[in-house]
Amino acid sequence: MSVSGTSDLGKTYSLLMVKCFLIWTFTLAVCLLVVGFPLVVLMATVGCLLSIVLQSVMPVSAVLLVAGGLISFNVMAVLIGAGVLTAKGINPKEVSWLSWLHGEEDEMQTTVYAACPLTCNIE
Repeated sequence: MSVSGTSDLGKTYSLLMVKCFLIWTFTLAVCLLVVGFPLVVLMATVGCLLSIVLQSVMPVSAVLLVAGGLISFNVMAVLIGAGVLTAKGINPKEVSWLSWLHGEEDEMQTTVYAACPLTCNIE
């Protein structure tokens, strides 16, 4: 009985680790696209200049090499970051700025207009 109980716990723990890794991968990819947009523009600019320079050395595959290198660098950065966060045991629910990810509502402030103290019933 105890052997099957430990097997179930191991499966549950590994599924939780996979779930955590996938959530971190999604979150880091979204953050790279949204927040890291200036970084993406900088990488595209450097990639264009690098492909122009490499065009004289190897004219057939310079653009393919640079584009593949940049895309693989971004994918590997996201996967390694997600792996490190998962290995450290940081759960996405523990991070305060990820409330948008798990559907928690932020406390919204109510708007108070200048005439509102006279006309509104604010408690």
